Amino acid sequence: MKHPKSRILVVEDDPAILSGLQDVLVFNGYSADGVADGARALASALAQSYDLILLDVMLPTLDGFSICRELRARKPGQAIVMITAKGSEDDVVTGFKAGADDYVAKPFSLRELMVRVEAVLRRAGKPLDDECIDHLGIRFDGRNLHAARGERIQELTRREMEIVAYLFRNRRRIVSRKELLTEVWRYADADIETRTVDIHMLKLRKKLAVLIPEIAFIQTIRGEGYRLEPGE
Repeated sequence: MKHPKSRILVVEDDPAILSGLQDVLVFNGYSADGVADGARALASALAQSYDLILLDVMLPTLDGFSICRELRARKPGQAIVMITAKGSEDDVVTGFKAGADDYVAKPFSLRELMVRVEAVLRRAGKPLDDECIDHLGIRFDGRNLHAARGERIQELTRREMEIVAYLFRNRRRIVSRKELLTEVWRYADADIETRTVDIHMLKLRKKLAVLIPEIAFIQTIRGEGYRLEPGE
């Protein structure tokens, strides 16, 4: 039995999928509550303590993005995995902007679902590195989650700060995508197919380009991985 004390709230309006997800989670050693209505799900998530919320996007009364944003504002440490209907890049980006820790696109395999759930639970409760990083004239503030250069400031998500911090600590070498999945996302199976790294890098680069448009702050080394622009 895995994680016998981990409690998960499944929010899904399709009764068959909701029941199936609960069964899979219980089989894998979790406690799983189910809610089919968005407003009720938000009320339950705010009133009770869950280790993770598995959250569908399309819901009656209140959509998953709105629930995610509200939970992130009122319970910053809440672990959230979103379920998207098509896995389109727009939906995934919107989910991450709302504060989701990860996403699963329908249709998904049970193996993929459990990899995502277990990875997010491993990260949950892990204190964010609140160090301040200065690189190429940009100051990254882990405590307040922003990057600043002069008068310009860009807000960062927890994951974006973790990416920058990890790349900075390993700035003398190239960091592979697989290593990021293992060390930042905490995936036990880093060979799983996911565009999580690509999407996060795209968002992070856009924010950094506002602060320092003259250089590529994060370099992509084709076929190998990523590294920070050394600037030395």
